[in-house]
Amino acid sequence: MRSSISLGRIGGVPVGLNVSVLVIVVILVVGLAFGRFPIAFPGLPTAAYVLAALVSAVLFLASLLAHELAHAIVARRHDVEVTGITLWLLGGVAQLRGEPRSPGADLRIAGVGPLTSVVLGGLFALVTWGVSAVGGPALVSGMFGYLAAVNVLLAVFNLIPAAPLDGGRVLRAFLWARWGDRLRAAVAAARAGRVFGYTLIVLGFLNLVSGLGFQGLWLALIGLFLVNAASAEEQQTQIDAALHGIKVAEVMSRHPITAHPGETVAGLIDRLVLRHHLSTYPLVDDDGRFAGLVTLGRVRAVDPGRREVTPLREIACPPPDVPSARPDDLLTELLQRMSGSADGRAVVLDDGRIVGLVTPSDISRTIQTVDLRAREPYRTPRGADLAPHAPGGPPAGGPTSGGPSSSGTIRSTGRRDAA
Repeated sequence: MRSSISLGRIGGVPVGLNVSVLVIVVILVVGLAFGRFPIAFPGLPTAAYVLAALVSAVLFLASLLAHELAHAIVARRHDVEVTGITLWLLGGVAQLRGEPRSPGADLRIAGVGPLTSVVLGGLFALVTWGVSAVGGPALVSGMFGYLAAVNVLLAVFNLIPAAPLDGGRVLRAFLWARWGDRLRAAVAAARAGRVFGYTLIVLGFLNLVSGLGFQGLWLALIGLFLVNAASAEEQQTQIDAALHGIKVAEVMSRHPITAHPGETVAGLIDRLVLRHHLSTYPLVDDDGRFAGLVTLGRVRAVDPGRREVTPLREIACPPPDVPSARPDDLLTELLQRMSGSADGRAVVLDDGRIVGLVTPSDISRTIQTVDLRAREPYRTPRGADLAPHAPGGPPAGGPTSGGPSSSGTIRSTGRRDAA
C-alpha cells in the first residue's frame, strides 16, 4: 500500500495518502450530508450539511492517522523501525520493518492503536457534551457525537481477535506468551483472521440477496481483504521461519558481471546483455567501488534512438537506493531492507566492493530448496524485550489502525486497520 500524496513527516515518520482514500471521503461526505445529518437535524441549508460532512471526514482521517501514529511511536520505542504511514480505502497502514522481541512488546504495539481510538472517542464525546451545554448548534454537536461513536466502533472492530487486525496481534501476543512459540502463535492468529474474513464475506452476500446492497458489498470487500491479508501473512510467517539462520553468502550469485558507469546503454546491450542474457548489471567505477545498479527494465525504458549517447550512470539506481548486505548478514534481515526497493535486487559488498547479488531468482531458489538444508530447527525467542532479535519471525503487521504490506517474500511489515 503506497502513498500517492505525501503529507510530509510527523516525528520523522513519512505520512501519506493513497489515492483510494478519496473513495472513503466521498462515501462519508455523501452519506452524512445527504443522509444522516438532514434526517437527524432537518431544516438547515444544504451547504451547512456539506460543510459539517467535510469537517467530519477530515477529522475521521485525522483519527485514523492518530491511531497509526500511536502504533508507530510504541513500535519505535521497542526498536522496531517504522518506514511510513499510509491512509487508504479501508483505513490506515503503519509500515513496520522488523519484529517485536517479546510477547509484551507485541501486545503493547498492537494494543495502543485501539486504545488511542477509545481515547479519541472520549474526547469527541466530551466536546459533544460541551457544545450542547453552551447551547451550540445541534448539527455541530451531532457531528462530534458521530465522530465519538465511529472512533469507539473502530476500536471495537480492530480488537476482534483475527489477524491482521490489531486484535489478531493481541491474540498472537497472548498465544506467544502461553506457548513460547511465535511461529505457532502467528499462524493461529492468521487462520483466525481468515475465518473471520470468510464470515464477513458470507454476511455481505446475505445482505446483498436481502436487498441491503451497499452495506453487503462493503462487508464482502472487507472480508475479502482480510482473507487475502491473513493468508499472505501465514505464508510469510512460514517462509520467514524456513529461512531462519541462512546467511546472505549462501544465497547470493557470486562474481556478478559488472559494467562501467560511463559505458553507454547500447554498449552494454552489445557487450553483455545479448551475450550473457542476465537481468542485472552492477556498475563499478575506476576504483572498483560499487556505483549503481542497472536492470533490463531500466535499459528497455531508454528510447532506442538515445541508447548510443546515454551513459549507464544516468539510468542506474544510485547506490544509496540499492539494498546492501555483507556476506555474513542474515538473509531474513536483508529481505526486510529489500522491501519496497525500486528494482527488487540487493548487492553484497565487502569493504565497498561488490562480491555478489541477491535477486528474486536467488530467493525463489532458496525457498524451493530450503527443506534440503541440514541446519538447526527454527526456535522462537523467549524473554524480555531486550532479548536478541530472532530473525525470520512472523510479520508484525496487519489491518488495524484503520486498514494490511504486505506481499510475497520481500515485504515490509505493516499494521493495517479497517475503517
